[in-house]
Amino acid sequence: MKKKLNCILLIDDDEPTNFLNKMTVEQADCAHHVQVVQSGQEALDYLTSSGKYNASAEGYPRPDLIFLDINMPAMDGWEFLDRYTLLPQEQKGEIIMIMLTTSLNPDDQVRTMQMPGIAGFENKPLMQPNLESILYKYFPENFSES
Repeated sequence: MKKKLNCILLIDDDEPTNFLNKMTVEQADCAHHVQVVQSGQEALDYLTSSGKYNASAEGYPRPDLIFLDINMPAMDGWEFLDRYTLLPQEQKGEIIMIMLTTSLNPDDQVRTMQMPGIAGFENKPLMQPNLESILYKYFPENFSES
């Protein structure tokens, strides 16, 4: 590895899944910061530095990579994406977004791959080989297989 990512954002309403995914990312030692949020709205608040995520009070690093669950209460992954696309470019940055789900519905994968801004579709929980593959594919300047 040449250089760690600044931040990875995990968006999932399931605490055990967040725990496992965060542990996988931390074991890979691929990011300076791992932020976990439990809803689409909380993720939007993080990205816009609003709500409890006040950038002036404490630094909240812009994510390089987002793992997004599809099925969440209140605001699901699809609604989050609809609202995310409306954010100003400076709040979106150059973020790679991966849909991370337990959905067995093939329509979800097809829909995901047709969405602008979604780079991939992976099954939960996030596993080390899948994470490494994503890092090598989307951040080749940061990671090498040697």
